[in-house]
Amino acid sequence: QVQLVESGGGLVQAGGSLRLSCAASGNTDNINGFGWYRQAPGKQRERVASILKNGHISYTSSVKVRFTISRDNAKNTVYLQMNSLKSEDTAVYYCHAEGSFRDYWGQGTQVTVAS
Repeated sequence: QVQLVESGGGLVQAGGSLRLSCAASGNTDNINGFGWYRQAPGKQRERVASILKNGHISYTSSVKVRFTISRDNAKNTVYLQMNSLKSEDTAVYYCHAEGSFRDYWGQGTQVTVAS
């Protein structure tokens, strides 16, 4: 089992920045990659960014340049640095771990960008 705990969400003005953290615990040896997803009201959950075990990183086009995903293996923590935030970035952000046998999700953290 793997547990994911997000933190760092909040209310920010448009153009501002936030850094989300996802602390992973448990049996993380079988995790192939981590990702951040978000879900806005009335919309489907979408993948924002992901980082694989081999270091490969990808972003959805709407956040490229503005967001940066990174990880600290020693701390078993994945980060999402979000800059130049826009009102359309408002959503609940979820941490995701792709395991060899199943996927894991955090409880989510609210990000609200005020225009």
